[in-house]
Amino acid sequence: MRISVSSDMDEPVARALVAELRGRGHDVVPHGALRPGSDPRWAVCSEAAAREVADGTSEQAVVCCWTGTGASIAANKVPGVRAALCADAATADGARRWNDANVLALSLRLTSEPLLKEILDAWFAAEASEDSEDRANVLHVDRIGRDGDGDAPVS
Repeated sequence: MRISVSSDMDEPVARALVAELRGRGHDVVPHGALRPGSDPRWAVCSEAAAREVADGTSEQAVVCCWTGTGASIAANKVPGVRAALCADAATADGARRWNDANVLALSLRLTSEPLLKEILDAWFAAEASEDSEDRANVLHVDRIGRDGDGDAPVS
């Protein structure tokens, strides 16, 4: 799988994330502080990674900043992106399962390497729910991002 990864800081956990994804056989596209010459500002590099998911260049993304909050906010501004800030494996599982999240947001401050592996295990093991209510919620969110109105008819 091709995964875009961004971080506003060159922190050990960000480097561990890239290594772990590559070790799992994924093609990693780095952004921000992880790619020399790239703009490391969290809003800019998170948007860049998220846009690659939205345009289909990458299947998923992982965006990182000190708290993970700014990275998730920036990524969620990109239509078609459903970014989830996950601090543990159970949240990562739920984000993939119930929200069909396609971008994982992580805190550089809180995420240790062992926790990172647990979060990634849960993220990649979970599949989007086929439950009609879950699917309806995901479609509603996508319409909000596209039209600004979740109740607008799908065209």
